[in-house]
Parts: sequence; C-alpha cells; structure tokens
Amino acid sequence: MRIARDFHEAWRTLPFGDPDDIIGSGTCLVLAPHPDDESLGCGGLIAACIAAGRPPLVAILTDGAGSHPRSGAFPPERLRAVRAQEARQAVAELGLPEERLAFLDQRDTGAPHDGPAFDAVVAKLLALVEGEAACTAILAPWRYDPHCDHQAASLLAASVAKKAGIRHIAYPVWGWTLPDDTAIPEAPGAGWRLNIEAFLPAKQNAIRAHQSQFGGLIDDDPTGFRLPEALLACFDSPYETFLLI
Repeated sequence: MRIARDFHEAWRTLPFGDPDDIIGSGTCLVLAPHPDDESLGCGGLIAACIAAGRPPLVAILTDGAGSHPRSGAFPPERLRAVRAQEARQAVAELGLPEERLAFLDQRDTGAPHDGPAFDAVVAKLLALVEGEAACTAILAPWRYDPHCDHQAASLLAASVAKKAGIRHIAYPVWGWTLPDDTAIPEAPGAGWRLNIEAFLPAKQNAIRAHQSQFGGLIDDDPTGFRLPEALLACFDSPYETFLLI
C-alpha cells in the first residue's frame, strides 16, 4: 500500500520521453471524460503529435451538462451545446481539425462502468480505433482519479486496449490534487514526462476555451462547478505526465 505523495513524487521525476516513447509509432485516441480533460491532461501531447504530422483522435465521453445543475440560464440542453462548442474551440487552439473530435454523449456523472451500456461505448471506441490506419495507443485518465467518470474512462480504455491490441496510457488529472496521505493500493509504475514548453501557450489557450468551467460565464448557480486554482496550477507545468498501464 502506498500513499498519494509517493505517486506525486514519482510523477515529478519520471524520465523525459517523446511521443514515440509514449504512444508508439502511430497515432492515438485521447479519451476525455468531460470537455476540458483533453486540454488539461493531454493538450501538450495533442499539439506535439499534430506538429509531428500525427494528429490524434479525441473522444469526449460525457456531455458535461451536469456542472451547473441549478442554473436557469443554462439548463442541461443549452449547457450541453455550450460545452461541445468549447471543446471544438479548445482542440482548434491546439491545431486539431474538428473532424478529429468525437462526442460519445454519455450523461455527465453517468458514464458506464460495466454492462450493456459499457459494451456499447467500447464498440464505438473500437470503431474509432479501427478506422485509423495505425492507432497504436489509447489514453485515458489515471484509474485512481477521484471522479466516477474518470474511473469509467479508465475502464473503457483498458477494454479497448485489450480488444484492439494497442497500448493503454494513463494521464492523471484530479489525481494531482489527492491529499498526500490518500492510500493507493499499488506502487507507482513506469511512465514518462513529455516536454511541452513549445506548446504550453496553445495548451493554456485550449484550457481557457472552456469558459463555462471558470465561473464567469454561468453566474446563476452558486453550487456550480468551477475549476479550482489548485488544479489549474498543476497544468501550468512545461511537461505532461503519462503512465504506462
């Protein structure tokens, strides 16, 4: 049994790698639980892959419509459309063509962990992977990220990776904010840091494209979600962290 501090320390000292080390020689599919996770966890990698002539696929698992449940101005239908448009703007900031972005339209906080609904999402992801000439990896959040949709994305990626025979890579998002003494039932594993200094301005612009999550756009729900400064500070770094599963 280890604690979160052990993981944070290990992640900060992982060796530097390049996209070939992380995703292999082909393209990849980035699975984001919500619109914004693609920019937070993988914005630099997405931009680096594009610069290398290997634009990834990005799949948004849930509609993000649960972030402001008491807003009258932004009911779920409107918020769903807003968050989808923010995702389009975010990936455009990274240089990704809109046709490389897919929406899986699962309910926010309701992404499946098993059963027929899980199998249906796996089938959609497999179709995306198999539609690529050379998709060598699928990326999803770290399995211990403390959010049910992040954990669902990890399970989905594991299933797709096994069925497609491709690499499963994890990226921590909320895992960075776990209290130091949080128990984790395994030891830190192998992985890499990716130097994204050249792409950091584009990543920051992509994160800011998700305006609904910063507290200024939707002001009629005091209980609504707002990206915390502590989390945002984790992604001001000139490197991103990727873990081999």
